[in-house]
Amino acid sequence: MRIDLHCHSTASDGTDSPAELVRNARAAGLDVVALTDHDTTRGYREAVAALPAGLTLVTGAELSCRIDGVSMHLLAYLFDPEEPALLAERELVRDDRVPRAQAMVARLQEMGVPVTWEQVARIAGDGSVGRPHVATALVELGVVPSVDAAFTADWLADGGRAHVAKHETDPFEAIRLVKAAGGVTVFAHPGASKRGRTVPESAIAEMAAAGLDGIEVDHMDHDTDTRERLRGLAKELGLLTTGSSDYHGTRKTVALGEYTTDPEVYGEITRRATGAFPVPGTGGA
Repeated sequence: MRIDLHCHSTASDGTDSPAELVRNARAAGLDVVALTDHDTTRGYREAVAALPAGLTLVTGAELSCRIDGVSMHLLAYLFDPEEPALLAERELVRDDRVPRAQAMVARLQEMGVPVTWEQVARIAGDGSVGRPHVATALVELGVVPSVDAAFTADWLADGGRAHVAKHETDPFEAIRLVKAAGGVTVFAHPGASKRGRTVPESAIAEMAAAGLDGIEVDHMDHDTDTRERLRGLAKELGLLTTGSSDYHGTRKTVALGEYTTDPEVYGEITRRATGAFPVPGTGGA
């Protein structure tokens, strides 16, 4: 089985629609794919309707969190999307995305960049607007050569000249909310130091004690040494280890299925979940 547990669609900041994502996942030879858009579950219905035979969909979301001033992302799998407390927190985070993106546009304009809110809104479409949409606008304007090049201290990285903070959930509260909604939690790309400051291992240990289920180890932003260190940490803390592409369509260079999760780990994730179940494809639309 080939299993990719971290992918994005146009419901947040990917470039594939949810339907295109599942079709492309099957074409890439995947057996299981997770839809983990940022702080939203709006892509579920379209993805399920288009799910091709032979592909299983894991529903999820990537939750925006912050601990001790450091931003982090928590992958939540197979939770009840209608559970009121978790839904309210996701909406709080999502509703803060528009004023935050508008503030980043204003900062860029003050820096002499001719970006407009209308341009960013067009790029985001119906998705949850975020930094990748602003970064794409900078690429369109020729300010930077790629989306990744916009995530630097000169531009949109944490603490960068045009960065604006947004509402982010305390990860211990996020773990509690996801577990209460029957879901499973995995810390996304915890060693991605090129994105900015990373969460110390002591805090990961505290999260593990609070119910964190796993950490994402095999990821494009982790070099070999980082992966080995994280595997050792996971073993020490009794955490599951996953591998995922963090696919965003054309917005990133990584391909669907470039990094995958062991079938035994996937089986354990599904056994722990009680809020929802993986959806097997029956042909799609």
